Amino acid sequence: MAITAFYAALLGLFFVFLSFRVIDWRRLKSVELGHGEDSELLRRMRVHANFAEYVPFTLLLMAIAESMTAPRPLIHVVGLILIAGRLMHAYGLSQTPHIFRLRVGGMILTFTALALSAIICLSLSLPFLVA
Repeated sequence: MAITAFYAALLGLFFVFLSFRVIDWRRLKSVELGHGEDSELLRRMRVHANFAEYVPFTLLLMAIAESMTAPRPLIHVVGLILIAGRLMHAYGLSQTPHIFRLRVGGMILTFTALALSAIICLSLSLPFLVA
């Protein structure tokens, strides 16, 4: 599963970056828990949380698809779509005011990667269910 590992590593580093953005703002504003009614902290927390909500499951589906010998170029396509979606969403939502088209476009790409990896897994597993 070297392909999925590659994208997981890149996305893992991006997750660390998003985590530090939250931690730095917490320190700057002296907010220990929650968002302290700070809209910028809430924005950073949501970018971070949204990433955590979608990326792990998509990577899991990618890994399963790769382990079931999905075409390697297809796994790369899913990984690239996921990375593009996460970058667009994070950048668009991190701006003040947020850039709505980048935020929405990033989610569309994220959903595309999630759905595509699920469809790949489904198509590869169906022959085993009917045999």
